[in-house]
Amino acid sequence: MIKKLRRRLRALWCRLKLALRWRFRRPAPAHGRNRELVVSLTSYPKRFSSLHLTLRSLLTQSVRPDRVILWLAEADRSALPAAVEALQQEGLEIRYCDDLRSFKKIIPTLSSFPEADIVTADDDLYYWSDWLKELVVAAERFPGKVVAHRLHKVACDGHGIRSYREWPKNISDQTEDPRNFATGCLGVFYPAGCFHPDVLDRDAFMRLCPEADDVWLYWMVRRNGRFEVHSGTRHGQVNWPGSQQVSLWKRNRHRHGNDAQIQAMVETYGRP
Repeated sequence: MIKKLRRRLRALWCRLKLALRWRFRRPAPAHGRNRELVVSLTSYPKRFSSLHLTLRSLLTQSVRPDRVILWLAEADRSALPAAVEALQQEGLEIRYCDDLRSFKKIIPTLSSFPEADIVTADDDLYYWSDWLKELVVAAERFPGKVVAHRLHKVACDGHGIRSYREWPKNISDQTEDPRNFATGCLGVFYPAGCFHPDVLDRDAFMRLCPEADDVWLYWMVRRNGRFEVHSGTRHGQVNWPGSQQVSLWKRNRHRHGNDAQIQAMVETYGRP
């Protein structure tokens, strides 16, 4: 009960800060990269009630991306609230695609902007004002590497990859360790060219890990010989109240879904 109250108070405080950011928003300076920078995310109707809050936090960053794109399934078009549609006047792009579940976060953007740097975000979080700037700065320090604000470590033993529950969580490793595993919730910077070409293989990812986009993306980064590192900055995760009633991580945790999907990747592509 106390933890839940603390989470709600943190969310309320972040909502107040966001209201001020939105009220006094001004054009931010450009990101300064030498290629297009796209912030990409997806959502679905059960998250639509708080989606405008996440989008406002992405549209009031201290550096400006070239695009902020929200990808939605065609079937969800009519359910989109006016508060989200209105943000198109503030620079948001709303695009529609096939229902690829959580893969809508990045696969359509990879297809549409293959030469761009892509930063993924989740649809249920508050993003602090320097969120994007910190990823861009870290990407400059670690050229060619995937940079994440939240990183886990793949745990292995003589029998192979251990259960996801046993992996060290929330580490701050900035070395070229192939076990570094970026998780998408707090944002991940994917530089152009970081993925193996198979990353767009819809049949494969929908068959092998349909509810674990982080797993698929990690394997595609490693198959291309790239590494994932931590951004070097630490921030707490603040979810909007009610947004976690249905979520992939809960389903995967309770059904050991991550382990089954990881095993499917190992059997198909080998250890990363």
